[in-house]
This record gives sequence, structure tokens and C-alpha cells, in this order.
Amino acid sequence: MATTNLNIRADKEIKEKADQVFGELGLTMTAAINLFLRASIRENGIPFELKLDKPNYKTRLAIEEGRRIAEDSSVEGYHSIQDLKTALEI
Repeated sequence: MATTNLNIRADKEIKEKADQVFGELGLTMTAAINLFLRASIRENGIPFELKLDKPNYKTRLAIEEGRRIAEDSSVEGYHSIQDLKTALEI
């Protein structure tokens, strides 16, 4: 298979962040770009999402808050959706 160079311009910060994500996925920048190009050809368009299995900062805060609320015995709970609706007066 013959190879060729591909020169692209990217924002420095975007490139560094992408490089970090690819590294965590075990990929080099070259491997990630080749993966994207091959999948684009196969799918005839933008092909996929690669994501790390971890929530973003805001989601992590919400999860922690939910856990605190669930463990707090002073927080009122509801046994049915109707009880919740009644409490909300809807």
C-alpha cells in the first residue's frame, strides 16, 4: 500500500486536546485520522463517535448531588408519581 502525506491546519489547543483523547484510546493522531478516513469512505459520510466512558464535569456533579440526596434521610421521597404530582400541586 502506497502512502502519502496529508497536511492539515488545526487550532493548536484543539490538536492538543484531540491528541490527549486519542492517546487515552491507545491511538496516535495518524491512526485516528486514518480510522476516520476509512470509516468515512465505508459509511459514505461522517461515520461514528468515539467517546471515553466517563461523564463530563457537569454530569459528574449532578451524579454526586443525586447520590447525596438519595442518602439523606431528611429529604422527602415519594412512593408514586401521583404522590410527587400532589406535592408539586400539578
